[in-house]
Order: sequence, then C-alpha cells, then structure tokens
Amino acid sequence: MKIALAQMNSGADLDANLEQSEDLIVQAAEQGAELVTLPEVMHLRVGRPLAEKYLSAAESIPGRITDRFSALARRLNVHLLLGSIGEVSPDPQRTYNTSVFIDAQGSLKASYRKVHLFDVAVDDQNGDRESERYLPGESLVLIDSPMGLAGLTICYDLRFAELYRSLTLAGARVIFVPANFTQATGKAHWMTLLRARAIENGLFIVAPAQCGAFPEGFTAYGHSTVIDPWGRVLIEMDDKPGVGVIDLDLAEVDRVRSQVPVLKHLRPDVYRSNG
Repeated sequence: MKIALAQMNSGADLDANLEQSEDLIVQAAEQGAELVTLPEVMHLRVGRPLAEKYLSAAESIPGRITDRFSALARRLNVHLLLGSIGEVSPDPQRTYNTSVFIDAQGSLKASYRKVHLFDVAVDDQNGDRESERYLPGESLVLIDSPMGLAGLTICYDLRFAELYRSLTLAGARVIFVPANFTQATGKAHWMTLLRARAIENGLFIVAPAQCGAFPEGFTAYGHSTVIDPWGRVLIEMDDKPGVGVIDLDLAEVDRVRSQVPVLKHLRPDVYRSNG
C-alpha cells in the first residue's frame, strides 16, 4: 500500500493551515498515495500567550473542518488521517486534542482524544502545559484501516509503552503517531522511541510531524517517518514542510512476528506478581 506523510509548519492562521493541509494532500494523491497522514495540531499552532485561539477554533466532530476534508477525501479517493484538531469539550476553558480518520468515501471512521498531555519543562524554549488548554481522552481507539487494524495515538503518547502494547494486543498492525515534537526532545528521543515501539510490538509506525517555529512557541523537530516491524527506518523527512510517499509491504508484520514471536512470549502472570 502506498501511504504519504504530510509534514507541516502550521501557524496561528487557521484558514492558511487548512489550505496548506489541502495542498499537501493533493500533492500526495498526485503521487499515488492511497492514505495521507497529517501531523498533530494541523489546524492551528500557537504559543501560550495566544492559547485562547485554540478555544475559538474548536468545533464539534463532525464539523466544518471534518466536512471539508471528507469532501476532499471523496474527490481524491484517498483515506485521510487528520493528525489532530481541536474538539469542543464539556469544559468551557479546554478542548480535546483529537485525531480523526476519514475513509476514501468521506466517512468519519474514528476519532481519538489524546490521552497523555504534555506537561513538561525541558528548558525555557522547550516546554508546555497542555493540561491548561486540553482535557485528556479516556479511551483507546482502533480502526479498520486499509493497512489492517490500526491504533491511533498522538505525540506525547509515544512515551507510554503500555498504550502501544494495549493497542497491539487488541489487534493493531500499524500505529499512527501524528506529532508536534520539540526540537530538543526530538533530537534526543524521537527516532529511538518510534523504533522501540515498532520493534517491541512487531508493527508499522507511521509518524507525520510538525516542523519549524511557530508564533510565541518552540521549534518543532520535523523528521516525519515510517518505521517497519523490524525497526528499519523506511523514510525520514528533513525539517521542512513537504510530502513523503512510500509503498509498504503489509505482509512484513506477519513475517517479523513469526521470526521474533514476542507477543507469544509475554508473561503477564509474572508481571502482575511483581507489580
């Protein structure tokens, strides 16, 4: 299957970001992509002084943004992963950070609300408190995608191996990781964590990312990538906006899991007894 990574440098202009997203999707479709993936906060990236913009841009799902991309998916006959957009929540001061999967007929197949929120202070330039503007999700989400059963995660979720193992045991053969990683944490951890999640679960990791600086915020790392079940980096983009397209051999999941049957060797009885 041919899939695409759309790497973006979203900013504080919602309409411009949506136009950038559409342009990248069209480019990917013209290159033969059947599934196009976009990064976290594809619709809007602002720093803390402008955080109220997230509230004003949030909408219900389905809503204006998902309707727009559903129509585009139908027109181009491609599946879309909208890495994340702001979804209205019961809290008037916070939204959900929600990933949406749309099939090639334009139907909304699934949405996932980011479970783990990035409340971290690496340094003055690389930190955030997402809990100030987001509510955490409470559910794991699997979808029946063109690549088989797929798990939805977002960015900081990557640091929680339990989430990825839970999705794998529920049947995932690929896990999506749309992200907005900081440059500092990206250089140190991005590829290591992605490869670890792929290797330990024997599945594909598809990780479209934000890149570049944004208003009153940090610089995002970029380096959108696809990792195969053996841990090989199949494609790695640089730190500029653009599209990366790759053809995947989905049978690789079964091959690797037969070679190194980690999932058959799990010992939950031991883990529980030593917990």
